[in-house]
Amino acid sequence: MMKRSVFIFLIICSFLVDALVGIAGPDNGNKNISDRVSPENKATPPCRAKADNRLRFAVHVTGMGKLDPHFSAGSQDRTVADMVFNGLLRYIPGNAPAIEPDLAKAMPKLSTRDGKQIWTVALRRGVMFHPGPDTPSYELTADDVVFSFSKAANHRQSAYAGDYGGMAIKKIGPYTVEFILDRPISSILFFPKITNYNGGFIVSRKAIEKTGYQAFLKHPVGTGPFLFKTHDPGISLSLDAHQAYFRGKPALDGVDLYFVPDTKKRKAGLLSGQYDVIVGSGQKGFADELLQNQGIEINPHGPGEVTTIYLNTGIPPLDDIRVRKAVAHAIDRREFLKVYDTSCSGPVFSPVPADFLPGGLTHNEVQTYGITYEHNPDKARTLLAAAGYPNGFKLELVGSEKRIYRNFYGILKKQLARVGIDCTIDILTHADMHKTIRKNPKPIVIYTAWRPNADVFLTRFFHSDAILVTGAKPDTNFSNYTSIDTLIRSARVELKPEKQISLWQHAQIKILHDAAAYPVMYAIMNTPRRSCVDYGHTLKASMALYPQFTEKTKFIHK
Repeated sequence: MMKRSVFIFLIICSFLVDALVGIAGPDNGNKNISDRVSPENKATPPCRAKADNRLRFAVHVTGMGKLDPHFSAGSQDRTVADMVFNGLLRYIPGNAPAIEPDLAKAMPKLSTRDGKQIWTVALRRGVMFHPGPDTPSYELTADDVVFSFSKAANHRQSAYAGDYGGMAIKKIGPYTVEFILDRPISSILFFPKITNYNGGFIVSRKAIEKTGYQAFLKHPVGTGPFLFKTHDPGISLSLDAHQAYFRGKPALDGVDLYFVPDTKKRKAGLLSGQYDVIVGSGQKGFADELLQNQGIEINPHGPGEVTTIYLNTGIPPLDDIRVRKAVAHAIDRREFLKVYDTSCSGPVFSPVPADFLPGGLTHNEVQTYGITYEHNPDKARTLLAAAGYPNGFKLELVGSEKRIYRNFYGILKKQLARVGIDCTIDILTHADMHKTIRKNPKPIVIYTAWRPNADVFLTRFFHSDAILVTGAKPDTNFSNYTSIDTLIRSARVELKPEKQISLWQHAQIKILHDAAAYPVMYAIMNTPRRSCVDYGHTLKASMALYPQFTEKTKFIHK
């Protein structure tokens, strides 16, 4: 584990020297899964005429959530925010979580003053905002940056205000700002706060002040490669190319999003040529069926959501560690993986996915510590008998109507039944499931989620403050776990990346040793496209949750 930590640390050091950093995710995006299937002679319509230079993207939802990037949560919201706005830094298109300068000229410079950590950012010059309904295009300055982060830190104006507590931002020149932190943190935790993600997006101060916030919600104004054009709620949203984009005029004339929740309709639209790119499905057979058609390609890409089974240490009989270990040995991770297409999923062995984020544990590492909990029903039954349950026991759990959750809870029920644990699963709407498992803690919860770094994963799922109902800040600590608070706090303020990573890993070794959770799998996205679409970058992972359409995205006309 130490060798791996040092390796990650060296990568981060090279990032600080070369102004480029990242822990690359698994190499799923570099391999087109079209090679898995021998296409039949089912030709799709040719790429549209050169004169029709707008890309059409069908997404899997009924409509937009929020056009304010500081409230973006759904994949459709993140898609639009990614094209319309920039951050001071950005996740390199298609290669998250690698980071590089964006609106900043270079990576932030670190200094200390009056005992406080100072990060100084110099801005690019000549970056132009889009014209708004009542504002002409104008040059980005430090005033817009200060305004944007003040908004991001305001609980009434941002869903991510908590990320900016203990941080002040100050203009020290027309193209220079300082971030002043009450408590020093490492670059691993600071840089993501000013990237093109969550609260890191830079919005137009003049547009909001001139037309008001409500008008901004209907017509967002940023500096990105595409600018807002029209929005027909529930039908489509259109963006035009930003001709004055600082990285160069986009190759596309625009991008049109269509809201098509029906998977069959999205697939039919792709095959007919109505859409150029669609949100896919991880359902088995979906990709193979599409790839029977010539001119269709699929690039699986991360990061993906991570599924973990949380074992409640505060509810009998799971308050007995022998029972929790029995449950872990009864679970067969391979059965869960079969729910997804093999190109879109893989196993994880720690709550933080080692394939995507620094601080996770690999299979070899958990084997070294003897905390893999390999599938072993006999050992599970022995542990249950030792805990006083030779004939097993009954559990009442809550699941979701969503296909993936229904499948997961169905698999869990069958696997636990084999060792004498009888589960009753109450299937609710997805929204009601989320409410119920937070207000009425259950002995076992299956939960699928993505978090941007190890600190957030561990804080929200395992810090005592996040315990359901009774925690100081109730969140998603379904395990009722209290044993790694000190490790989480120590890692958060640790300035040496290699030591910070080691603390995160030790926290997870403790979680797994106590059998408070059983990490199952990750599922990444597959986004089918017509082969004439060239994203303009290799596709490994995108924090924006779609392949990313940039100024380099184009159609290939043969």
